Amino acid sequence: MPSRELTFPLFDADNHLYETREALTKYLPKEYDGAIEYVDVRGRTKIAIRGQISNYIPNPTFDVVARPGAMEEYFKVGNPDGKTRREIFGEPMRSIPAFREPGPRLELMDQLGVQRSLMFPTLASLIEERMKDDPELIHVVIHSLNQWLHETWGFTYKDRIFTVPVITLPIVDKAIEELNWVVERGARAILIRPAPVPGFGGTRSFALPEFDPFWKRVVETGVLVALHSSDSGYAVYANDWEGQRREFLPFKPNAFRQVHEWRPIEDAVTSLICHGALSRFPELKIAVIENGASWVEPILNRLADVHKKMPHEFTEDPVQVFRRNIHISPFWEEDMARLGDLIGIERVLFGSDYPHPEGLSDPVTYVDHLTKLSEEAKAKVMGGNLARLIDA
Repeated sequence: MPSRELTFPLFDADNHLYETREALTKYLPKEYDGAIEYVDVRGRTKIAIRGQISNYIPNPTFDVVARPGAMEEYFKVGNPDGKTRREIFGEPMRSIPAFREPGPRLELMDQLGVQRSLMFPTLASLIEERMKDDPELIHVVIHSLNQWLHETWGFTYKDRIFTVPVITLPIVDKAIEELNWVVERGARAILIRPAPVPGFGGTRSFALPEFDPFWKRVVETGVLVALHSSDSGYAVYANDWEGQRREFLPFKPNAFRQVHEWRPIEDAVTSLICHGALSRFPELKIAVIENGASWVEPILNRLADVHKKMPHEFTEDPVQVFRRNIHISPFWEEDMARLGDLIGIERVLFGSDYPHPEGLSDPVTYVDHLTKLSEEAKAKVMGGNLARLIDA
């Protein structure tokens, strides 16, 4: 039984599955053998991309994982005792079937009191940045992953679990082909990395007119576009300041990098507005997931200031574009009422990040942090808003 019964259904915008070792390779064409390998390094299994070992995810098999919600105290009170990340995570646990398969996960959702959820992959977030010099390979690996997701989880499981396939954008025609493939198999939402898009001639924004055929097809299908926290490639900028050449390591604290943690989503959303994609396609539904909301008010203020100084650069008021198209899933410790005042409570989405350690161990407790909201507003945040986006 759930820890409590609410008077409205819960639709969690941020759940995760843990991939198995075969997720990226089972459907990889033979000519790409060796592009992704699991290797033993001093008794620990690591993932290697084209022969380069990555520590981005320290345990890429997910056989043993941190407990759900292990970092709740950290986000509630901080870290006054200076504990290491390992100490904060506490005793790990072995993965359970509910982290790997939809049937057991549905049973767990019943126990947690969650009616529906978006289900995001976890390992997928390392792919694009580590292959950005080979756009063809990115498309091949992403399709291989999506095939595994469809086979193992399905994209719509009993109309309750909506697994979110990844769409990569380097080659627009291939992105449209992949979009059609997942939608034909029931996808209701797609995951796009909030980052510049790799290409044969360098990177560029996904909001430039080059990508209009893709966005046009997204609108035609009606799918929700999720911009989920990922490795957006911003380690290169921090490395320039710190004199290093290391990859992004999300589980290794770094004060300088943490201060600028939300720069990728700021740039991604700003690009969608300033480069005009959301004005050319006002029907696009964008959900920003696992990026918090602390960056929203500063961005709105900067957009308003720039619009005041150069209105000729915009076809619409950029603040109103943000409020029309962008939906935000804030962290539980943030001020949801304030966010509602900024963008409208209809644009605020409940997301627990379950079962990640950064999330909530008991997703329903998210409602405890909506103390300033009416019951009607709580019902919208906890499920009604996402249901409107998915069921439309």
